[in-house]
Amino acid sequence: MERKPCRAGDYQNTYMIGGPGVHPRDTARPPSGGAVRRSPARIGGTGRGGKGVPDVDREAALRAVLADVSAECGPGLRALTGAAERRAYETDALTAHRILPGLVLLPADRSQVAPIVRACLRHGVPYVARGAGTGLSGGALPSESGLVISLARLNRILEVDPDRRTAIVEPGTTNLSISAAAGEYDLYYAPDPSSQVVCTIGGNVAENSGGAHCLKYGFTSHHVLAVEVVLPDGSVAVLGSDDIEAPCYDAPGYDLRGVFVGAEGTCGVATRIAVRLLRRPEVVRTLVADFPDVPSACDTVSAVIAAGIVPSAIEMMDNLAIRACEDAVHAGYDRNAAASLIIELDGPAEECTELFEKVSAMCTAHGCARLRIAADAAERAAIWAGRKAAFAAMGRLSPEFLLQDGVVPRTRLAEALTGIAGLAAGAGLRVANVFHAGDGNLHPLVLYRADAGQEPAAAALAAAIAELCVALGGSLSGEHGIGVDKACSMPEMFSPADLTAMDRLRAAFDPSGLCNPGKVFPTPALCGESRAGAYQPHPLEETGKIQRW
Repeated sequence: MERKPCRAGDYQNTYMIGGPGVHPRDTARPPSGGAVRRSPARIGGTGRGGKGVPDVDREAALRAVLADVSAECGPGLRALTGAAERRAYETDALTAHRILPGLVLLPADRSQVAPIVRACLRHGVPYVARGAGTGLSGGALPSESGLVISLARLNRILEVDPDRRTAIVEPGTTNLSISAAAGEYDLYYAPDPSSQVVCTIGGNVAENSGGAHCLKYGFTSHHVLAVEVVLPDGSVAVLGSDDIEAPCYDAPGYDLRGVFVGAEGTCGVATRIAVRLLRRPEVVRTLVADFPDVPSACDTVSAVIAAGIVPSAIEMMDNLAIRACEDAVHAGYDRNAAASLIIELDGPAEECTELFEKVSAMCTAHGCARLRIAADAAERAAIWAGRKAAFAAMGRLSPEFLLQDGVVPRTRLAEALTGIAGLAAGAGLRVANVFHAGDGNLHPLVLYRADAGQEPAAAALAAAIAELCVALGGSLSGEHGIGVDKACSMPEMFSPADLTAMDRLRAAFDPSGLCNPGKVFPTPALCGESRAGAYQPHPLEETGKIQRW
């Protein structure tokens, strides 16, 4: 995928190796102070998150790591060394980016994670922790010749405490299974990403995932009380509480839990997570409001919130998304609607009934052409099945798509969608929109065909949409994270000083730069030179001065 030139020159020059600045990782700099050489046959070298790591022979380093952890962890640790086995870990759900890891390790219990991290530090091997691989920003993309720590086997729900309304889980636990376990006590876990059947709580913590009901109930960060973490130096710490088995709701001191949640796996590896559980609401009411045009639907969203009503969810789909979802799931959507809102309210019966009537009236007042009210739990489940199948349903429209998740103010939703339509027309591509309208978290899906040579145009369009959100007073990401996908756009939202401060914080956790390097921050290698998809030779390679390994 074609990347645009990095526009973070001032930020890069602040303390790039060999540059004028001082950085916490400078203690790892070679005595000469010059740039560390990087070659395809070696790991380490320069780059955000990998600065100052000496080059090491990749095969020797990985063999050394495997020997060390095998001796310390025993036969319970699984190692995947064959190319075919490792291939399953070369990408997350953002499949436009692929890098084959050098080694994949699957610990059997959390005690095996720290030895792996210590071995990586000892031998200079970059690593990334991985859950189910459902991320949509390239956050779990491995480093070339690096190591993947798959946490899929750490999938136990260790405790559900109905009195405290908490649960303690391992990072490989799926999101939905927490609610299933807590349901025995009439409790549930609120964050509900569309992939909640398969996505893991460890990945949710890394990206600070939200979901349809985050409008009322908040994101992962609002529901994680404490995290047990293997820090990049191999030590184990609990962030957010003195005791993860008795987590407190407001621990004193710096909010290191808040730093870790949403740090995209760059500050350590979570091994146990204490989450908050909520009581299931007394009543849930759901409607689908179909509109003849997109602005009317957007105006309805603003009107509901302006009236002081906070539904548990307000979702929106445009016509392209509606037709794809209906064809895939047969949820009863109107294929002729220009836009549809899914609005859900929950809470005490009397309050919910009163507010539901007000919301229904607002939809009608703003030109709603059809109002469908779910008659029972089965119909409500069908409505949500259609919405949550949206990304998979895009396969009916296009063999490939890129997904963004920028945020705009609610009052500028119509302006944003108009802008996206204009950008799409200019690029000659289609964009389907299905998103969390209540908090302005857009999910535009850029549809393209790689075999038709449309990938560069799709990548440029996706980046332009993300930056449009920033220009409208919003954010590059609401819940999917920055990863590698939006790293080059970070200077559109943050100043060089902002980026420097964030990277210094990251370096305080990970001075070696080995923990999920190359994510979040723009680098010349990522934003100026890298290509995904079909291989494109470097100009020096074309002249015969260098060779590809």
